[in-house]
Amino acid sequence: MPRRRKTPKELEEASQASSSQAPPAAAGAAAPAPAPPPTAPVLQEPAPQVRDEGTGQGRAAAPAGSQGGVPPGSQSGGQGRGRGRGRLDGRVIRGGNPLSFGGHLASFREGGRGAIYVGQGGQYQAESSGGQHTRLPMGRDKPMGGVPFQAPVPPGFPPLGPADQYPQLGRAPAPVPSSHSQVSFGTQLTAVTSAPTQALETFGQLHVTEPPSPVEEVGPSSPVRQAPPVSSRALRFPLRPGKGLSGTKCIVKANHFFAELPDKDLHQYDVAISPEVTSRGVNRAVMEQLVRLYRETELGRRLPAYDGRKSLYTAGPLPFQSKEFQINLLDEEDGSSTPRRERSFKVVIKFAARADLHHLGQFLQGRQADAPQEALQVLDIVLRELPTHRYCPVGRSFYSPDLGNRQPLGDGLESWRGFYQSIRPTQMGLSLNIDMSSTAFIEPLPVTEFVSQLLNKDIGRQLSDADRIKIKKALRGVKVEVTHRGTMRRKYRISGLTSQPTHELSFPVDERGTLKTVTEYFRETYQYTIRNPTLPCLQVGNRDRPNYLPMEVCKIVEGQRYSKRLNERQITALLKVTCQRPKDREADILQTVYHNAYAQDPYAQEFGIRISNKLAQVEARILPAPRLKYHDTGREKDCLPQVGQWNMMNKKMVNGGIVNNWACINFSRGVLETVAKAFCMELAQMCLTSGMHFNQEPVMPIHNARSDQVDRALKQVFREAQTRTKGKDLELLVVILPDNNGALYGDLKRICETDLGVVSQCCLTKHVYKMSKQYLANVALKINVKVGGRNTVLVDALTRRIPLVSDVPTIIFGADVTHPHPGEDTSPSIAAVVASQDWPEVTKYAGLVCAQAHRQELIQDLYKSWVDPQRGPMSGGMIKELLVSFRRATGKKPLRIIFYRDGVSEGQFYQVLLHELDAIRKACASLEANYQPPVTFVVVQKRHHTRLFASSHNDRNMTDRSGNILPGTVVDSKICHPTEFDFYLCSHAGIQGTSRPAHYHVLWDENNFKADELQSLTNNLCYTYARCTRSVSIVPPAYYAHLAAFRARFYMEPEASDSGSLTSGIGPTGRTITTGSSGARSTRAPGGGAVRPLPPLKENVKKVMFYC
Repeated sequence: MPRRRKTPKELEEASQASSSQAPPAAAGAAAPAPAPPPTAPVLQEPAPQVRDEGTGQGRAAAPAGSQGGVPPGSQSGGQGRGRGRGRLDGRVIRGGNPLSFGGHLASFREGGRGAIYVGQGGQYQAESSGGQHTRLPMGRDKPMGGVPFQAPVPPGFPPLGPADQYPQLGRAPAPVPSSHSQVSFGTQLTAVTSAPTQALETFGQLHVTEPPSPVEEVGPSSPVRQAPPVSSRALRFPLRPGKGLSGTKCIVKANHFFAELPDKDLHQYDVAISPEVTSRGVNRAVMEQLVRLYRETELGRRLPAYDGRKSLYTAGPLPFQSKEFQINLLDEEDGSSTPRRERSFKVVIKFAARADLHHLGQFLQGRQADAPQEALQVLDIVLRELPTHRYCPVGRSFYSPDLGNRQPLGDGLESWRGFYQSIRPTQMGLSLNIDMSSTAFIEPLPVTEFVSQLLNKDIGRQLSDADRIKIKKALRGVKVEVTHRGTMRRKYRISGLTSQPTHELSFPVDERGTLKTVTEYFRETYQYTIRNPTLPCLQVGNRDRPNYLPMEVCKIVEGQRYSKRLNERQITALLKVTCQRPKDREADILQTVYHNAYAQDPYAQEFGIRISNKLAQVEARILPAPRLKYHDTGREKDCLPQVGQWNMMNKKMVNGGIVNNWACINFSRGVLETVAKAFCMELAQMCLTSGMHFNQEPVMPIHNARSDQVDRALKQVFREAQTRTKGKDLELLVVILPDNNGALYGDLKRICETDLGVVSQCCLTKHVYKMSKQYLANVALKINVKVGGRNTVLVDALTRRIPLVSDVPTIIFGADVTHPHPGEDTSPSIAAVVASQDWPEVTKYAGLVCAQAHRQELIQDLYKSWVDPQRGPMSGGMIKELLVSFRRATGKKPLRIIFYRDGVSEGQFYQVLLHELDAIRKACASLEANYQPPVTFVVVQKRHHTRLFASSHNDRNMTDRSGNILPGTVVDSKICHPTEFDFYLCSHAGIQGTSRPAHYHVLWDENNFKADELQSLTNNLCYTYARCTRSVSIVPPAYYAHLAAFRARFYMEPEASDSGSLTSGIGPTGRTITTGSSGARSTRAPGGGAVRPLPPLKENVKKVMFYC
């Protein structure tokens, strides 16, 4: 077994313990006791939607956020000296964490306290408390102690050796037998067997503490040794292990533009505006007025950049440390003859800090560990200042109707074109990433016209309650202007909708409480007759003193982004607008750079920032496609995909599933029984032809049912099938659905997978009538993996030639968290984890799903421990259950873990690694003493804005049919991180639009992957996706996790209300609860708060790829 490095969780706990202590004591003095580690913050990140129907591929995406990873403020240049019992000479060791180099940690004699430092010649010097010294050579193939790593040889892997064979530094919990437990790797759930041993390390001293186990939490806590201070800022993600070499070299263009690092002296000032306002627009207006009035005098001719909140930045110092200004601001012109209202603001500008660009330069050259976020933020704000004045800013993007034609999206919405802009640190230096973008805005229509489009009907008659709710949700927070007062266009923000129609609505007009109807008031005051008195009024202002405005006198103000959920028609229309061929997208990006004219930007000039106007030319490599194995009975026993795709002609599935007992249920009135029967016969024949063992006759005649009786119909078919097969299980249910089926699909999946224990395959009416061979072949692929078969396997997997996978039993995980759509304020987030269940094939993946707190990104149920009243302390969770499942399926325990994590933005890297790697460690330790397989933790990102273009769009040898770069194109230089292990991989062939490469970032690597090894593994896995004969854009385990999380949205029981607080939990047996939600579904317990137990997947469903 390779020796393990200390986990980020352990480093963090050591850091948190020390950060709350007094300054370091003198050598030999006792260190104060450590503080308990804090709870990790709740993180938020939206996630995309993928819907499974028939054979269509969904799209998976991963969010991208602000530059993150290593917390700012670490030591510059890696110079330092440790204090405590030991010392650190020379330099801070750089690698996966503060005490690693070349991917390994020093080994310490058990029970001994010691120190670690780097001596001359780049070797570890380990000093134990007993005065013994060990010189430990560094190297990729040798763990600390100089013992070469020798992997166990399959088959028949020996049990892990005694504890003294493994370094204690950073080792996760090693269970010790207790009276409550019997250690057994093969059981589903086992008792917690020990107090987890946790190593706390510092540069000066190593020592081991024993935090309380679940048993000890009930009784008195164990004594904990003291540790000297240490900073968690020293945690580093793995360094790049050199660049990849395999594949065909080529040059691609990236939408990154070199930004020359300025040599200006940047200063930051705190800004306090009173009275305080929440609007950035008002803040900016105040600051614009201040600069206009005082730039040439009090500001020393400086042109500051302002973030709209609390910070102001200048290129050089202002002529004061602190100064107060009085600024008067006129309200915007509303067309009335009355004088505009003047508001007075007090602005205090106070020096805060200098933003040191020297450290940024050091970081870009690889001489400093962590990115100076403050300096990057300053440069980003400076380059955003001018576009913020010109366009409508939304996040990191800017939109305007002048940047492209508006396109209607339906229901009162339209799309605006714009561009995304972000400054990023890369290997080539600072880079400005620019990409094209589109988003939905509310059309500036009269409110009555907007409502008519929204409801898709004439609104002359009185509205129903459902109509009123829909209007209220769509218009809440929207700004409108009145049209009934001539040129006076006063603006208001809508806060609600009246429950009464306009002609029934009255309000007091004087102190005596005299009531007057709205229609009377408008007639008498404005000589305006209400034409639609049956419509409700808009409520504007606050709730205590609401104002009522008839819809017909209001018009929606231009430039308001629509942030709520789009319907399917609107999404389709928006995708049509944003879909651009690579050549057109590249031209638009270059046009945007030309239009932005950064060379003439006064703010860029002030701060000395120069932006190139040429796309970055980047070295890339095209990785070869892997050879795929099919069954020997087919005419073609294997195949080599061409340009990312192949087909099933003359091939049979490598492992055909067996379906003896199946049935069909038809919910579509438009499908006659004869048509349904013919479709089922064709589908059965296709499954047989593809290599499955498929009974051509269903166990019962096709059952026709109504969509509103899905529960009764499914259970009736299930019972009748069992009767006809004398109690045998139904292995497959084929379901014919209407093309527009509403909640039927979700209800059906929930009942089949959590109640009946049946896998199902849904087919839409339009496909049943077309009955195309391509469609049937794709459905057969899905059915095969749902019943436990394999479609194809990598030839290299069967011949044991995949580096760091084929040598020892390896389990590959995929994980993702999907969040509710905008506007669903209390629905839970859904976490999904899948894991390979076959080795060496790594093709089958079992999946588990759980609900957790709203917009919580950290997966809560990876590891769980609790106390059972009868059985004592217990443990469980998703990782543990999947490890046990792997052991049962293969007869071997995993000796290596590869974990692909989707849906994490850069700002969340550290927290996710800290929490989830610790959970993996605890899950492994709860299964067997000393069981700690090495882990590689890779984040998969799809929601970023890097695009790659062929160097010549006319070169047919370098592009696919859609004009995109070829599948297998990998980039790990120039536009990647300056020092860390990341790469861009375009593993799929484009279909339409511009391909988006996936970004892979390694956060932890105890398996010491070389660049070629991880890049080739990831690319090759993309050819094993079960639902189609194409390579896919992200690695399949992450894709499957996304599909499983989306499926789980349907598992929650429907509820009338969409409110409530949700968190995850574990069931009475300790198993991870499997859940999901759709629309206004919820699992809120009565009274709110915690989640009630959720319906778990049936055991037979859990073992197969039900989510495909």
